[in-house]
Formats: sequence, C-alpha cells, structure tokens
Amino acid sequence: MHDIEPVGGYTPTNVLAKQGVAAIGGIAGGIALFIMGALPSIAGIMVGGVVGVVGIGAFLSKDPEDKKPGLVMAVAGALAVFSKIGAVRPLAGTLLGIGALGLFAMGVWKGIKFLKGLKSRS
Repeated sequence: MHDIEPVGGYTPTNVLAKQGVAAIGGIAGGIALFIMGALPSIAGIMVGGVVGVVGIGAFLSKDPEDKKPGLVMAVAGALAVFSKIGAVRPLAGTLLGIGALGLFAMGVWKGIKFLKGLKSRS
C-alpha cells in the first residue's frame, strides 16, 4: 500500500514509521513463533492457548486496526496447540514453522525498506 515512493525526494515520516513498526513486529513475531514451536508439549499448549485467546480478544475488538494482528495471533496460537497434540501434529508443526519463517522474512524485508527510506531522507 505505502511502498517506498519518494515524494519530493524523500520518504514521508508516516510511511517510515509504519515500516519500522512492521519490521520490528515481523521479526519479533517470527522469533516468537520459532520459540513456541520449540517449547515442550505442556508449555507449548499453555503458551499457544494464551496467545490464541489474546488473538481472539484482539480480533473481536472494535478497533479495525486490531483485527488482522488478532487473527494472526489466534491462528498462531491454534497452530502451536495443534503442533503439540492430535493427528494433525506434523501438518500444524510444518505450518507453524513456515509462518515463523514468513513473518521473520517479512520483518527483515520491511527493515530493509525502512533503512532505504531513512537513507533517502538524509
């Protein structure tokens, strides 16, 4: 939506702020998903359940900005729980790993765009 498109030779401050927040959120979220996947069964189920409940709460929020992150958190929590129990354990674990890698890669990409935009301002 707001890619790095220099306006008058520089990237607007609001675009830089969004890119910076998305970079930090993506990297932190990817690392958190990797950790959730590596937890032992009982701890993974408990942490996944908490993340899922918080995600559902955010998704049901009246603020439209909370809906997408809430859905991502709810799905991540469900995948963390299902990766520790049940017949779908291998599939859920694989999807959790792919999601972690995807979030981390998206965070790194947004960070690169942020640094390029920051450089265009100097």
